[in-house]
Amino acid sequence: MAQVKSSIESIRVADWMSQGVLAVESYDSIAVARRLMAKHRINQLPVLDDDHLIGIVTDRDIRDAYPTSMMIDRAKEIDKFAEKITVEEVMTRDIFVVQPETPLAQAVSLLRKHRIGSLPVVKNRELVGIITRSDILDFVLSADGRRRGTERAKRNDPKASRAGSRARSVGKG
Repeated sequence: MAQVKSSIESIRVADWMSQGVLAVESYDSIAVARRLMAKHRINQLPVLDDDHLIGIVTDRDIRDAYPTSMMIDRAKEIDKFAEKITVEEVMTRDIFVVQPETPLAQAVSLLRKHRIGSLPVVKNRELVGIITRSDILDFVLSADGRRRGTERAKRNDPKASRAGSRARSVGKG
């Protein structure tokens, strides 16, 4: 563990972030975001407006926006309701972000202190990647802290990131 602590000080977020990040536009419906999260087994999506990161929408944001079954009896009506609510209406705007040059140790500290699962990585206000708790665990499990290209390439498969007509992959894929 001492080896991990000493190497984390010299590693940058860019070395371990996921690229080819799936994102939604601010005008997308929460139904679109919910389907993307389910399909890709993720619990949050960066929200873009004119290619700039403006927030994050989580599965909890979406769940809280859905009416309860007591309010609407039929599933079809719930889906119609969800198509009318935009991601921008329910997203979290005040988010923490890091830059590619940010030390990985600082990103870990932010994740832990604020009990969040990921940090969007931005450069000049544009989303270039995301660093997640899973990325951090990959780092910890690596013997020397160096990026493993083959495993990272599988996680950054652009085909896996392109999932909807309006949702898109951003950053290098």
